[in-house]
Amino acid sequence: MRGLYDACRSPRGRLLLNVGVGVIAIGISVLAARHFAGMGWPFDGANVGLVAAAGLLFLLAYAFKAYGWHRLFAPHERPRPLTLGVACGAASVTGAALPGRFDDVVRVAVVRRATNGRAGVGPVCLSLFMLGLVDTAALMPLASTAAATSDASGAVRVAMGVVAFAGFGAAVVIALLPRLTASGRLIRFRLARWLGERVIPPRDAWQAWVLVLASWLTRAFGLFLLLHALGFALSLPLAIAFLCAAAASGALPIAPAGAATQAGAGAAILMASGVGTANAVSFAVGAQALLILAGAAVLVFAGLWHGGRRLALAVF
Repeated sequence: MRGLYDACRSPRGRLLLNVGVGVIAIGISVLAARHFAGMGWPFDGANVGLVAAAGLLFLLAYAFKAYGWHRLFAPHERPRPLTLGVACGAASVTGAALPGRFDDVVRVAVVRRATNGRAGVGPVCLSLFMLGLVDTAALMPLASTAAATSDASGAVRVAMGVVAFAGFGAAVVIALLPRLTASGRLIRFRLARWLGERVIPPRDAWQAWVLVLASWLTRAFGLFLLLHALGFALSLPLAIAFLCAAAASGALPIAPAGAATQAGAGAAILMASGVGTANAVSFAVGAQALLILAGAAVLVFAGLWHGGRRLALAVF
């Protein structure tokens, strides 16, 4: 692993890595263009106002997620929320081409770059681990609601029940982790001491859970508006089921591409709920494309913000 890391940091390794990512991105773009040319664009005939409103809600969801992630760092190591928002946006954009779970590598790289190395790899990785637990725990009430109120098939309800059960397990781990790291039997180990200095207290975990839940709810309402914009039957439980399926697929250790896997999982839930295959795929691709576009908007906003600040300092 050390040799591979050093090879990727070399000028030739960076060039090969950039070329490889570029080729993958171009290939995915060509395949997507061929698909849309044959099937039509996802937003053809859609209500533009509702699509724009859904995009704004997706953008707001990034802000809630960034502030929730911010609470998962130790107070002396917390990056700015804008930096974390940029990391989430960059991971969403690159997720269209990179395999699943590589989005976490992007997040770590962006945070390290933006903080000039002040945020160590270890603390950032620990915060991402905690964010995954909080994400799963925040999905528990949404998945439970979808399982109880959805008119979908029994398989969909069972899938939502599994997501809800996983969320309960994640909540238990979050609650027990501070006690485990403070245990007298474990405190003599260096790793336990390191974790004990950085594991967040229950109050911060609760605040992070509320903010991440707000992010998921915002995305769910955005999907609800997008369903209406594309002429689907209005169903908030269906939007929540789509959201839970896409989010759960993001927990896979490896997948062909993060965005493609999430879109495929969401389309599968729609088809299991009685939506036609073509319509389900079109909606899933459109929703994922809008989410990626919102992530790109976060990157553009951050670039304009930093550029404006530098210009203001240079002028005044």
